[in-house]
Amino acid sequence: MKNFTPVIALALFLQCVSVSADSLRINNATIMTMGSMGTLREADVFIENGEITAIGADLPGAADQVIDADGAIITPAMFAGATTTGLVEVSAVSESVDSSVSETPLGKLHVEFDVRRAYSPHSSLLGITRSEGFGYSLLAATGGQFSIAGVGSLVDFDGGFDSFSGSDTVFIDVDGYSSRKVGGSRAAHWMLLEGAMADLQRRASEQEYLTQAGRNILKRLKADGIFVFSANRAADIKQVLKFVGDHNIKAVIVGAREAWMLAEELADSDIPVMVNGLDNLPADFDSLGARLDNAALLSEAGVTVMFTSDETHNARKIRQGAGTAVAYGMDYDLALQAMTTTAAEVFEGRSRVLAEGNSADLVVWSGDPLEVTSYAIQVIIEGEPISMVSRQTKLLERYLPEDAGMGRAYINR
Repeated sequence: MKNFTPVIALALFLQCVSVSADSLRINNATIMTMGSMGTLREADVFIENGEITAIGADLPGAADQVIDADGAIITPAMFAGATTTGLVEVSAVSESVDSSVSETPLGKLHVEFDVRRAYSPHSSLLGITRSEGFGYSLLAATGGQFSIAGVGSLVDFDGGFDSFSGSDTVFIDVDGYSSRKVGGSRAAHWMLLEGAMADLQRRASEQEYLTQAGRNILKRLKADGIFVFSANRAADIKQVLKFVGDHNIKAVIVGAREAWMLAEELADSDIPVMVNGLDNLPADFDSLGARLDNAALLSEAGVTVMFTSDETHNARKIRQGAGTAVAYGMDYDLALQAMTTTAAEVFEGRSRVLAEGNSADLVVWSGDPLEVTSYAIQVIIEGEPISMVSRQTKLLERYLPEDAGMGRAYINR
């Protein structure tokens, strides 16, 4: 893959952010469309009013702004995994964390807890994550008082307050770590969840596990929502498979460190997984079987794979995880799809493929997007080149001197 020189990268950056234009044309690029057009070389993309109006070689027509990509790779804006971006600033500062509800006076499963009502696009994390090449995320409820953490959905990093899309998604913890919330045994998770499902058949006055609001939402989710289960241990994943089959619901498994042991069953059940490509050690007793070729084994078996980093503040590590998965046997194109378009399909959002008529959410890269040394030169969201300046770049400029008498790694060039 061809890399930009720093001079060309800087020129492209300045050209992109200097003006706001109604139409934008990027010429001479290697465009990984992630769709039926495949990868186009020495190709152009024409953007107008936030949409891709043409894509291909030697496109006719002029634009308000023209960028020569000099062969650089362009991909759809990437998926940041399951995060709490927009719900948290500093994890240790309670008033800046809105991703979970730890205690309620009713002592019931609160499916009605919807984290989207606390979302703020002004979070500094959004700007940082977006400038690293990510255009959307799965906004997740975390923790919680019992097994059910709450409801979220896909969220676009376009800076809007109501940028949600796709199906409503309920987040459920069934791992060993969260079992202490339900009395100390992970078996209690399934007792509570079966009770919640039973509440759907009871009259309002007979609700045992859910509030009336929660019952209404769970009933709707069961019909057309998606259940995201946090599980790593093979035995827990096995229980997820049974629960999903018994109740005929759509499901995704996040974590899934031992999912390779059940790859065939997951493929047969058509249950996608979201994994961290860097998981390779037994971090706890739920992940004794963690291995770096987990994604490759799952993908080879026909399981739909997506990536996450397990760290909202370090979503950038997803690219490294996907690259590692490729190094350990996963098909390159499938890994890049998992990083860009797959999540939109799984969670029933709009298409993220670079194609005519789709929103112009794309990234210009310095090199191979799955290579750890590559970086996003410019991110374009809904046809608008976004500022690549973030709190981190400002701190870098402020505290990293041009010549500190140290090695080149410490010098701002």
